[in-house]
Amino acid sequence: MRGAIGWLIACVALATVFIDVEASAQDMEPRVYSASPVGTTFLQVGFGRSSGDVVFDPTIPITNVQATLYSPTVAVSHTFGLFGRQTLFSAGIPYVWGNVTGDVGTESGKIYRSGLGDMRLRYSVNLHGSPALGPKEFARNRNTYILATSLTVQAPSGQYGNTKLINIGSNRWAFKPEAGFSYPIRRLDLDLYAGAWFFSDNNMFYPGAGYRSQEPLTTLQAHVSYTIRRGLWAAFDSTWYGGGAVAVNGGPFTERQSNSRVGVTVSIPLPARQSIKVAYSSGVSGTIGASFSTVTVSWQRIWFR
Repeated sequence: MRGAIGWLIACVALATVFIDVEASAQDMEPRVYSASPVGTTFLQVGFGRSSGDVVFDPTIPITNVQATLYSPTVAVSHTFGLFGRQTLFSAGIPYVWGNVTGDVGTESGKIYRSGLGDMRLRYSVNLHGSPALGPKEFARNRNTYILATSLTVQAPSGQYGNTKLINIGSNRWAFKPEAGFSYPIRRLDLDLYAGAWFFSDNNMFYPGAGYRSQEPLTTLQAHVSYTIRRGLWAAFDSTWYGGGAVAVNGGPFTERQSNSRVGVTVSIPLPARQSIKVAYSSGVSGTIGASFSTVTVSWQRIWFR
């Protein structure tokens, strides 16, 4: 009986930390504000694998966490003009499955779950350096620095049940306003992004009667990319995120997070306006949930109007 109780506790703990939107702070995407001609449509199909200490909820007293998570994603983006500026709207949704193991006290547990993740929508406007141009005019335009802003919304569309021990979705809304700056130096591109995630409360926190609140989570990104030839480039990526203290049922907030990650990205052109992008990232420092690595491979197809 004692072992069964310990196993149940472990399951509950693992359930609440499995997948959550704090992972969004770890995004590392170079050239996200790059200029494109209006009327361009992007289709991207990706597959990612994360392994290690993937823990995002500091309210859970769980140790020795090891997880292996897989997440294919489909996303569509489209550029258009707004008041003479390049504007982009994108939507993507992942499917997640994997195993998580961990210890609560002297008991160990292992859990498997799969299901749709939370949908993400993103709207960005390039305020300087990228006017709304068609393909012909865009090809003649001279590159200059880009100043942009965006709003990302993560909707609670993922698999969630307040009576289940494991949930893929987070059952809350999250919003990230961000400012981006990109500066070209011959074959180099320097990117800097600064933003913050803001979260609504999860008022169906396990076992259904509780609620979970989280303070804003600041995110910073820096990228240096080098263009080898048209369509072929490589980048060094880094990110830092801090804040995001959590409280459950009106209790005290936990310690603030302070994590950093680095990675590399390579984009390889293919015929017929296609490309393959490979990215790797790993945690280098952090207070919680940073000691894991992620590999992603994605295929992209572009259409011009």
